[in-house]
Amino acid sequence: MGKVGFTVVQEGTIVTPRGFTAGGLHCGLKNTDRNDIGAIRCEVEATAAAVYTTNVFQAAPLKVTRESLTNGRLQAVVVNSGNANACTGQQGEQDAYAMRSAAARELGVAESDVAVASTGVIGEHLKMDRVLGGISSLPERMSEANDGAEQFSQAILTTDLVKKEACVSVEVDGVTVHIAGAAKGSGMIHPNMATMLAFITCDAVIGQTALHQLLKQATDTSFNMITVDGDTSTNDMLIAMASGLAGNSELQADHPDWEAFAEAFIYICRELAKAIARDGEGATKLVEVSVSGAVSDASAQAIAKTVIGSSLVKSAVFGADANWGRIIAAVGRAGEPVNPDTVDICLGDIRVLSQSSPVTFDEAEALSYLRGDTVRIIVDLHHGSGTATAWGCDLTYDYVRINAAYRT
Repeated sequence: MGKVGFTVVQEGTIVTPRGFTAGGLHCGLKNTDRNDIGAIRCEVEATAAAVYTTNVFQAAPLKVTRESLTNGRLQAVVVNSGNANACTGQQGEQDAYAMRSAAARELGVAESDVAVASTGVIGEHLKMDRVLGGISSLPERMSEANDGAEQFSQAILTTDLVKKEACVSVEVDGVTVHIAGAAKGSGMIHPNMATMLAFITCDAVIGQTALHQLLKQATDTSFNMITVDGDTSTNDMLIAMASGLAGNSELQADHPDWEAFAEAFIYICRELAKAIARDGEGATKLVEVSVSGAVSDASAQAIAKTVIGSSLVKSAVFGADANWGRIIAAVGRAGEPVNPDTVDICLGDIRVLSQSSPVTFDEAEALSYLRGDTVRIIVDLHHGSGTATAWGCDLTYDYVRINAAYRT
């Protein structure tokens, strides 16, 4: 139960909200037999919004999706993995438009209501015969049952070890509204945003402007607060679709249930973001950095992301080394106002620094804590009221192994 009343739906998926079906299959883009193409379809035109990577080199599917979203409506999303269709020139754009056209035809929706997303290797042209063959087979795989969502979730993965899903319900105007999400992401993760795709479905009636503003707000405190390796991809995309089939009065910021709905929506984004960080390439543990006492929330965000992104901090966590010197060094180089005499640092409940002075602590206890699968680093600057939390993972030998042979 969330603090304003939402409920986690343990078996919920992206097809739990009213009006959605999903599916996926293997069309031959990957060398393995894992699914590599999938779709989400709404039975009605859905209110929709999206945010995209800040990388200057944006993949062709992003151009197509931006165009489709001009009117703030979508009815379907088609996604492939195994090939990013990025830095592929005019041919890449033509291929992305061909995916949109084929998906519209096969799923029975307007071309302008289809979003396109791709993830995988950069700089290679899509094998369009396989892509189009896969899209033609999608309709028979689409389902409102959880198996359809499972097949879709598998279709969007690349180096991910596990699927990422979350679902909640929340009361709006006395009716139950569901919000659900599915995401992929494991490497090239340093959002604004990352090689990360995320899709949120919802059955609430909500205005497009309100949905877009909420999506940006949620992204800033979730997906934009995770890092695996400091690299921002060409293909990041986060799409939210609201079918409106719950039948509530339209949600806007002045709606009496707005706070509850927004908190539930943000929860979905944070759970998906943390799942991406935990599944970082080669990772053995989730790392959470909480910063308080900063001059502003924005300053706290910058410091938290600097600490979570430090290769030295990440390596120390992997080695279960309570080397707080690396943490305070990252704090000091974040380019934000810090009083060098008032910083406290804790590893979980173990205080290692107080007012910028070392504290005697039990090394064995710290070793035991750092060997766990979740590590919290808590930094209190005592310099203001700003707070923020960032998520990441440890840096392991396997990260290098995986990325040294990514294309093979």
